[in-house]
Amino acid sequence: MSTPSIAFIGAGNMAFSIIGGLIKQGVDPKKVWATNIDQESLNKLEQEFQVNTTTDNHQAISEADVVVLSVKPQVLKSVVTDLAETLKQNNPLIISIAAGIKAETLQDWIGQPLAIVRCMPNTPALLQCGASGLYKTAEVTDEQANVAETLMNAVGITLWVQNEQGIDAVTAVSGSGPAYYFLFMEAMQQAGEALGLDAETAKQLTLQTALGAARMAIESDDAPSELRRKVTSPGGTTEQAIQTFQKGNLEALVKQAMQAASDRSEELSEILAK
Repeated sequence: MSTPSIAFIGAGNMAFSIIGGLIKQGVDPKKVWATNIDQESLNKLEQEFQVNTTTDNHQAISEADVVVLSVKPQVLKSVVTDLAETLKQNNPLIISIAAGIKAETLQDWIGQPLAIVRCMPNTPALLQCGASGLYKTAEVTDEQANVAETLMNAVGITLWVQNEQGIDAVTAVSGSGPAYYFLFMEAMQQAGEALGLDAETAKQLTLQTALGAARMAIESDDAPSELRRKVTSPGGTTEQAIQTFQKGNLEALVKQAMQAASDRSEELSEILAK
């Protein structure tokens, strides 16, 4: 499956980003199909990337080696059950980026244990700077796993988890993670303004500091804990701030928040399966 044909069912923002990344990597647009109920969105895709578009899901998957399910979780059951017979007949690799829907649930809706990769991307994927967790069912071959990894590498990094419960953890870390950093940026900007900075100065300092810290953490061989120690001089200003965070039990609060996110991910899987 060196040059698979790929059908995106539900060509929203995430699919648009993945398709864009694939085309940049040299994938033949003629090998890509995309569907949407909104013709205007399809026109934009076709004009931007010259891929095949249609409002007919059956047409899109008719000869697809890979089917990417990227519709909203609430409508996925109706979409999958409608396509079930064609999916069983063609036996493609199915990649689901619909949050909260377990692979077993998809197989039940299809009525056959097909090869399924469940993926949890995050919103920075829209900038080709995402982090995606992947889980594969037993039916997925090594070649298919490589295809799934290549596809999601088009929008960032990919990491595999060994069991499906790991997707709930991925959701808590990277899936929901951007919002944690946005909240911290928001709080830092507000605090900077309270200290006397104008709003724009506080914003630019906050955002550039976040970007710089992330790059240092990515490009350094040191762990984040060591990087923190290196910039925390004894008796200095940074130490006072860090001690204040720790007195407020920041680490425990982060752990509690991420556990809540993971628990909710598991709960939603049960709800959406019904």
